[in-house]
Amino acid sequence: MKTTEYITNKINRFPKGYVFTYEDFSIEVERKEAVIKALNRMVEAGKISKLSKGKYYKPEKTPFGELQPDQEQVVKDLLEDDGKPIGYLTGYSIYNKLGLTSQVSNTIQIGRNEVRPKFKRERYTISFIKQKNIITRQNIPLLQILDSIRYIKKIPDSTLKGSLERLLKIIEKLSDNDKKELVRLSLKYPPSTRALLGAMLDELNEVSTKSLKASLNPITKYKIPGASRILSNTNLWNII
Repeated sequence: MKTTEYITNKINRFPKGYVFTYEDFSIEVERKEAVIKALNRMVEAGKISKLSKGKYYKPEKTPFGELQPDQEQVVKDLLEDDGKPIGYLTGYSIYNKLGLTSQVSNTIQIGRNEVRPKFKRERYTISFIKQKNIITRQNIPLLQILDSIRYIKKIPDSTLKGSLERLLKIIEKLSDNDKKELVRLSLKYPPSTRALLGAMLDELNEVSTKSLKASLNPITKYKIPGASRILSNTNLWNII
C-alpha cells in the first residue's frame, strides 16, 4: 500500500477533531519525511487542518465554519506521558464545564507538578498552574474543584455569590469518600482555599473539618468579600 493511501485510510478512522502527529502512523523511521510531506499536502488540499508545527487534526465542518478541536485534544501531549497523567485541564475551561461561567477563553490553563513558561499554540495561549499533589486520574475532578475554590475571585463573568452557590451544589453531590479526599488534597493548597473549603463543608455539615481547622493560623484573616451572604459560619473560619 502506498504511503498516501495508508495515511488516508488511517485518518478516515480518526474521529473528527482528533489531533495527531506523524507518530500516530505505524511506519518505518526512514519513511517519516514521506509521511510529513503527505500530511502537508493534505493540509494544502483542505482534507485536514494544521494545529501547530507537527500537529494536525481532522476538522469538523459546519454551516458556520470549521470547528476547532476540543481543548483537551489541543494540549493532550501536555496532559499525559506514556499513558500516565502528568497534567489536567483547569482554569477557564473547567469554570465553564462546572457551570461557573458561560465564557469560553482562548487561554488553556493546565495544572501540573512541574510548570513551564506560557506559550502560544495557534489561537491558544497555554499557561500552567503549580499543583503540589500527586496527579492521578481519580483525583483530577477534585483538584479541578479545589482550583476553582482557590481562584474563585478570578472566575470571569460570575459573582462570588453565584460561584459559591454552584460550588456548594457540586460538593454536596460528592460521595463522603470524595469529600474526605477533597479535605486531604486541600492541605497542599493555600490557607485561604482551606478556610473557604472548611466553611463550605461546615455549611453542608457532612464531613469532619478538624484537619482543615488545625492547619490554619488562628489569627490570620482571609478576605473573601460577600462570602458571609452565602455561608453562615465565615466568622469561625476568619473569613471577612
